[in-house]
Amino acid sequence: MELWGGIECTINRVGNLYLDQLDYSGHYNRTEDLELFADLGISKIRYPVLWEKHLPEADIDINWSDTEKRLLKIKELDIEPIAGLVHHGSGPAYVQMTDDSFAEGLANFAAKTAARFPWIKYYTPINEPLTTARFCGLYGHWYPHESSDNSFLRILINECKATVLAMREIRKINSGAILVQTEDLGKIHSTPLLKYQADFENTRRWLSIDLLCGKVHSKHPLWSYLQSAGINDTDLSFFLENPCPPDIIGFNHYVTSERFLDERVEHYPSHTHGGNHFHRYADVEAVRVAGTEMSGPYNLLKEAWERYHLPMAITEVHLHCTREEQLRWFDSVWKSAIKLEDEKIDLRAVTTWAMLGSFGWNKLLTRPNGEYEPGIYDIRSGRPRPTALCKMIRSLSKKEKYNHPVTERPGWWKKDTRIIYNHDPIKIENITNQRNIPPLLIVGKTGTLGNAFARICKLRDIDYKLSGRQEFDITDLTGMEKLILDVKPWAIINTAGFVRVDEAEDDELNCFLSNTTGPGHLAALCNKYGIKLMTFSSDLVFDGRKKIPYIEDDNVNPLNNYGLSKAKAEQAVLQSCPDALIIRTSAFFGPWDKYNFVSEVHNAVKKRIPFRAVNDIIISPTYVPDLVNVCLDLLIDDEKGIWHLANDVALSWFDLAAQISERSGGDPALIIPISAAEMDFRAMRPIYSALRSTRGDLLPCLEDALNRYFAEQLIVA
Repeated sequence: MELWGGIECTINRVGNLYLDQLDYSGHYNRTEDLELFADLGISKIRYPVLWEKHLPEADIDINWSDTEKRLLKIKELDIEPIAGLVHHGSGPAYVQMTDDSFAEGLANFAAKTAARFPWIKYYTPINEPLTTARFCGLYGHWYPHESSDNSFLRILINECKATVLAMREIRKINSGAILVQTEDLGKIHSTPLLKYQADFENTRRWLSIDLLCGKVHSKHPLWSYLQSAGINDTDLSFFLENPCPPDIIGFNHYVTSERFLDERVEHYPSHTHGGNHFHRYADVEAVRVAGTEMSGPYNLLKEAWERYHLPMAITEVHLHCTREEQLRWFDSVWKSAIKLEDEKIDLRAVTTWAMLGSFGWNKLLTRPNGEYEPGIYDIRSGRPRPTALCKMIRSLSKKEKYNHPVTERPGWWKKDTRIIYNHDPIKIENITNQRNIPPLLIVGKTGTLGNAFARICKLRDIDYKLSGRQEFDITDLTGMEKLILDVKPWAIINTAGFVRVDEAEDDELNCFLSNTTGPGHLAALCNKYGIKLMTFSSDLVFDGRKKIPYIEDDNVNPLNNYGLSKAKAEQAVLQSCPDALIIRTSAFFGPWDKYNFVSEVHNAVKKRIPFRAVNDIIISPTYVPDLVNVCLDLLIDDEKGIWHLANDVALSWFDLAAQISERSGGDPALIIPISAAEMDFRAMRPIYSALRSTRGDLLPCLEDALNRYFAEQLIVA
């Protein structure tokens, strides 16, 4: 079984707007991406040679230069391309998916592609035709924005006809060309009442492959449905006369590919409601419903094998989630594939998908750009940064076992935390792993940040141990070493330290002992025992002379003892442990403690108490849940060096207080602007210490963070 790779390359149309994933990811401007892909050890890559991109207007000469350079580079790197001609697209503007212009147009483009690249052997003329037909013709999300069975079926039949004609043209030039036909591998579950609807949809999910295989005839279970929807015999007889069975069926399966139908709509939010001519019902992700037994990739692939007995591949494996869950998902699918291979089922490959991540799938690609989901690489800095998935893929490509403590736990889709809908109710039993898993050691039991890490590690099911000064005093070298040898952590997160900025001016000894000497000793121990270390620094290492946000490479020049203790700690830590990860952050606030600026403003506004806020010091607020989640991802990715993490904004304390007041419905006059001089701080502060990162804006914007902060306050209230 091989490892393949693929990049999310959709060009879909919404209205008259074409949304191009590779434009968003910047891949068009980076030929060096291909060498990164080759470094993973993949043998084939699903690579776009897209119709909409190359032939946007009819009868023009195609400029092949960039694509040719990339395809030849792929060949040079000893990777075999699987050329994708349409990826969730509706074709250029001069064709229509609902008539023959689409099929004939794609066949024409396929002929030109094969003539230009006669050496390409593998093709996917149209990715997931059934899914695309549903989004374009049944749900109306994408162009031509239709919503009827007739339009859905006409689009699907034209896509399948286009596939047949495209492969015919390709095989005129390369008789050995191989069709890798991809489709979503989902399944519908339901209540007993809606079993008839589930049975119908579970038959319909095979329709694209049935058409290509010449299996849709008068005895097919969907024949009457096709005819009642207005599909004529001529359209269907084409496939009986011109069968084009896939050489390899590529199945794409996601955690949410399985759905659940329930007529008890009152239990579900309105956006899930739908129905047919007989019943109204909710259509939700099956993984979120208690009592629904998921089929999973192993059973679904076995079902597909028993139906077709054609070679198969898993052509997309991706999960938009935290890093350990991404690792757990790939590991789960890989193990299912190995099991199938051991059972002599012809499964050719598993494909690591969305290697550069993807944009906007949370909104089903109905809007430009959209929320970014990291993949094997994270491209938010403008250049691909390898995540922990890279190490996993490289190991598997070498037939080596990949080990990381966070993968020892089952994925969220196997635990009670997955459940949103439990109406019967049903007791959910967690699947647990009894193995002795090395923990993550969190230092700083009494602090806001340490407790936030413990809370989120629990949510993410990452084994951890939270230690305070009594168990783990970072100023006690001998005691630290003893606990490290006893706990045997795979990583240590140091959130302990002296945090009182003004008091540090008078208590310099304790400040430097906790903030500099302690982290330096801890770094030396981590280096000695091969343990990953993450520790925290501050925006107060800067002097505030800049008028634009500070980045990681800017020179430090602290104005007070606290900032100096952090600057010296950075030097000491990296000198003793060059692979340590140091996070500079600023002005953090969160929903789980009352002792931060945002909470103080919020409480003052609720009590109608005036609140004074400095208007001449500029900072970057940081939402603690975002900070902790990103830090954990970076730690699992084995990142090192100095990183700036803050919500992407620069504003004064007064401006922040005004935003909190407005959201709290308070009187804006109660927020009183004052200068830093009026505060009579004991320690000097930089007047500007906003942070940005050259490594990418990994945290959401402040507006998004505040939305979630206030939502959390409502839950607590």
